[in-house]
Amino acid sequence: MNILVINCGSSSLKFQLINSENEKTIAKGICERIGIPGSQLVYGAAGKDKITIVIPMDDHLIAIKMVLAALTDKVNGVLKSLDEIGAVGHRLVHGGEKFNQSVLITEEVIRATEECNELAPLHNPANLIGVAACRELMPGTPMVGVFDTAFHQTMPEKAYLYGIPYAYYERNKVRRYGFHGTSHAYVSRHSAEYYQAEIDASRSLEDLKIIICHLGNGASITAVKNGKSIDTSMGLTPLEGLIMGTRSGDIDPAIIEFLAHKENMAVEEITAILNKKSGVVGLQGGGSSDFRDLTADYLNGKPEATRAMKAYVYRIAKYIGAYTAAMNGVDIICFTAGIGENNSVVRGEVCEYLGYLGITIDNEANDVKGEDVIISAKGSKVTVMSVPTDEELMIARDTCAIVSGSNGNDYAHKLPVRAI
Repeated sequence: MNILVINCGSSSLKFQLINSENEKTIAKGICERIGIPGSQLVYGAAGKDKITIVIPMDDHLIAIKMVLAALTDKVNGVLKSLDEIGAVGHRLVHGGEKFNQSVLITEEVIRATEECNELAPLHNPANLIGVAACRELMPGTPMVGVFDTAFHQTMPEKAYLYGIPYAYYERNKVRRYGFHGTSHAYVSRHSAEYYQAEIDASRSLEDLKIIICHLGNGASITAVKNGKSIDTSMGLTPLEGLIMGTRSGDIDPAIIEFLAHKENMAVEEITAILNKKSGVVGLQGGGSSDFRDLTADYLNGKPEATRAMKAYVYRIAKYIGAYTAAMNGVDIICFTAGIGENNSVVRGEVCEYLGYLGITIDNEANDVKGEDVIISAKGSKVTVMSVPTDEELMIARDTCAIVSGSNGNDYAHKLPVRAI
């Protein structure tokens, strides 16, 4: 079965067409600057050169039409007709407490997802626009929603509750939800399989303690015990947790009121700063959020880059320590996503804090990018590795399983679907 994976942002649309039988990517690309002058489709089919089509795309419906036209194009396409698409898997960011696994998209599911829009106002509406566009253009094709928050619905109450009046949880569902769940689900399973093949064939996901460090421009860490998420660094929104590219991560909440008075700003202005002008950008005084630039400046001894890098690495190491305590031990620490997979400096500096765990790093192994690699040295008491994430493949797997009627969801652990 060919699965089309759609990931809609507010002004972008990423897609992949995946053969579910051999799990190979047939074609992929991105529509950029939707609704903005200069919009374009970047498209690449397996074995063919990547092409760029510059064309106005006023909305996501037009973008979806462009994607489908590219996939069926007589010269560069990979399909004879849209009938060759067996199902569409949509990334949906926030399912709140309503969804703890992926689901077949129905009107009821759409209404329930819309009720979570206020928890992810920048993401959920855009995701649902993509769903609506695909349903209009492919009315007979099954659609599946895969939620970023679903994997973390196994967190216990003690992990997801905040220390605020419980009534706010009861009335408004203010709690930790966590994000990057599709990535954490894929990487926890893949890293366990890699560990089983390379380290100990007798250990499986169900009896391992794993800490996944998803380090991209947005970043989060998850503690996975016996295959289930028991805690994660992002919270009600993706702002909590690690220092990120432009997000502050954890701060004293009183800072917001303090700055509102000192700088004469509204709460909304401060929240925008915490999301878009903080993190390593803010710590550099307005530098780059691209870690290739930051790392180069850091290695060249620039003080602003050193300040940002040291704070970034320190926060990661603190969370690893906290989650080791939460699980009463750790077997695997796994780095993933753009920075985690490709930045040996970040990995090495984080691990310098972890000597108390009996961790030693093989510097030669650590000097690898974008592939499965164990970077801990022989004799290290904890296995440290880097594993490329593949959220699109995870979405395709869930979509295929649900459409095929197998109840799939590798990461659902046979939990009942919460009532909508």
